[in-house]
Amino acid sequence: MVTTLDSVDVVTVGVGWTGGIIAAECAKEGLSVVGLERGRERGTEDFSIVHDEYRYAIRYELMQDLSKETITFRNSRQQRALPMRQMGSFLLGEGLGGSGTHWNGQNWRFLPYDFQIKTMTDEKYGANKLPPEYTIQDWGITYDELEPYFDRFEKTAGISGEDNNPFWGQRSSPYPTPPMKKTPLLQRFETAATNLGLSPFMMPSANLSEAYENPDGQQINACQYCGFCERFGCEYGAKTSPEITVVPTARETGNYEIKFNANVVEVMKEGDRVTGVRYYDTETFEEFIQPANVVVLTSYMLNNAKLLMVSQIGEQYDPETGQGTLGKNYAYQILPGASGFFDEQMNTFMGAGALGMTVDDFNGDSFDHADLDFIHGASLSMTQTGLRPILHNPIPPDTPSWGADFKRASIENYTRTLNVGGQGASMPHRDNYMSLDSTYKDIYGVPLLQLTYNFTDQDRALHSYLTERAGEIMQEMGATTVVAGSPISDYDIVPYQTTHNTGGTIMGADPATSVVNNFLQHWDAENLFVIGAGNFAHNGGYNPTGTVGALAYRCAEGIIRYSREGGSLV
Repeated sequence: MVTTLDSVDVVTVGVGWTGGIIAAECAKEGLSVVGLERGRERGTEDFSIVHDEYRYAIRYELMQDLSKETITFRNSRQQRALPMRQMGSFLLGEGLGGSGTHWNGQNWRFLPYDFQIKTMTDEKYGANKLPPEYTIQDWGITYDELEPYFDRFEKTAGISGEDNNPFWGQRSSPYPTPPMKKTPLLQRFETAATNLGLSPFMMPSANLSEAYENPDGQQINACQYCGFCERFGCEYGAKTSPEITVVPTARETGNYEIKFNANVVEVMKEGDRVTGVRYYDTETFEEFIQPANVVVLTSYMLNNAKLLMVSQIGEQYDPETGQGTLGKNYAYQILPGASGFFDEQMNTFMGAGALGMTVDDFNGDSFDHADLDFIHGASLSMTQTGLRPILHNPIPPDTPSWGADFKRASIENYTRTLNVGGQGASMPHRDNYMSLDSTYKDIYGVPLLQLTYNFTDQDRALHSYLTERAGEIMQEMGATTVVAGSPISDYDIVPYQTTHNTGGTIMGADPATSVVNNFLQHWDAENLFVIGAGNFAHNGGYNPTGTVGALAYRCAEGIIRYSREGGSLV
């Protein structure tokens, strides 16, 4: 038996950064909001004993239970897709705060080039710079149009940083808090990069350099540099996350309710409007319908796409014909880089998730690509995140991978290695996409999402070029041995890489080439909004969170306007 609940103004599917921002902004305007979160409630008080690498970083305490729902994966359409049985390449969050609880805290704005990549690339290099199977397109919004929303998110999160990167877009105001500590290791990177004619700057960080009260009155504490950020919640309330900022802001209005253990399986639609969502209580398996005037998909981008597919909203992308937009333009990231082994010991076990220095000289279109067989690039950084002993066992080349020699080399080099790494932009390709699996289903009987993805020639060329640049920086830093990252071949979903998946519900100016408009309003249902990194038409050289946060504030503005006026927002 299905229980139909009282209707509300807005329902969000997922309560992480996007769901929290939508809830806070709409609730402050007097709209009634319900957030459906399939995980449990949690907060700073739950992380008082979080310094347990095995529990959180190895056994994934804060992550999605893949025995209930996962994805299937294949490199090409010719292969059989198989379920991902354990966390590997990316880590899917679950519970209040979502991935915003266990992120590292690097907070970037995508570059002006990213939002108009098709136009700018064609103007500078000609329309044939990339072969036609690369489906790059503009986002339907410019950096300047999105800048006020970037500014809003950074002030909510209290981001610590400095505005001395010559390659990124103009800012309307300084960072809310100063940059983090420039440690001796980061000074070494800064000196080497400067000697090479590059422009290093401190990484924008959601691990705050000082205590901060945001515009909504929420308190964020100062980072203690304990080195337990990525895969962990923050025991100090110093890593900005939804459950210490936007979620309490929404709750304080009295217009917001969160229903935990609520797994949404369908967006309900009648004609050209949606009417609400259907969900299961994950503990009792009771079935509910939550009616709403506006439905907002704010879960992880993989699940947003899946919900649209199982609800048959939008046209599924077909790689054979190129028709359809839902599931199109899935993109990941590549990780060029180089490691260095040094003679002296360093405090590599100390740090914070976004404590680092970066150069953007090889990101976006900051350098000339005329004679290169790829576009875009990567931010190259050295981070001091706090290296933990289980997952960090650096050994020089030709060292055995087990036994006494391995143990000796691992202990020797634990505090004697550094890494310069890049987040390489991934361009969409005709054959990289998401669809529904025809064989496997989740615990609720819903088809699993199927991911078809492989690295491309563009990826391999960019990876090779940027790995060389990283090696040059590491050599200039004085490493006795420099080990460049191995060339990439086929994408493997098993080893962890990044949780920076994009595409599938892309935004744009034309319903023929996008799923949502630039207010993240669905082209096929005016009271349905879809927000997350799935809106990105390609992946960039940064973490996606800052850009997702900006889009969420724009989306919230659109929902409030729609609630008052109705109709299409563009």
